[in-house]
Amino acid sequence: MGRRGRAGQAQAKHPAGETGRARLQHPAHATVRQHRCGGAAQLFWVWLDECYQNKPHSALAGNVSPETAYRSDKKAVKFLDPDVVANAFLHCESRKVDKSGCISFEGRKYEVGLSFIGCTVDVIYDPADIAELTIEYADHAPWKARQLVIGERTGPRPKLPERLSPQSADSSRLLAAATQQKEQRKTRQAPVVSYRTVRKEGNKGV
Repeated sequence: MGRRGRAGQAQAKHPAGETGRARLQHPAHATVRQHRCGGAAQLFWVWLDECYQNKPHSALAGNVSPETAYRSDKKAVKFLDPDVVANAFLHCESRKVDKSGCISFEGRKYEVGLSFIGCTVDVIYDPADIAELTIEYADHAPWKARQLVIGERTGPRPKLPERLSPQSADSSRLLAAATQQKEQRKTRQAPVVSYRTVRKEGNKGV
């Protein structure tokens, strides 16, 4: 049999033999400890209501209870939209879109779109459910991305964005520079001297 972990090998110690920090100082801890096998959550809420929320609190003005201070507050309670609250607890990470228009997230592929090849996008997700991700990119409305599933049959290949499509060239900067350099060489080249012509001109002068 395998060896037990540290948690299984640790020996229980009595609170009296420890320092004051190790002792059970709070009644709620004692209640939960005594009813660990069942009903602990319900007993905790009972303790919270009767032993804390409805008892005078020295930190509150007038030494009132937290329940009384809450109910006597004149400010209206503002309830946020559930989507706003849920969005506040989402996580965000950055990913770069590969050449196939996909991103890799938690070992899975998600299709973002060919228009974003080479771009770095923000991935908004809920750690408890990554079947669907929210993608955000500058100057674009957020959109959903689902996990890429490769089936037995594939559909038609989508067209590449115009910026990634091959463009026909009307001119070549390399050839234009070579042509210019050739013209400059012709201008600098010295004229060829014909000695036959020089010899004839010399005979005439004799």
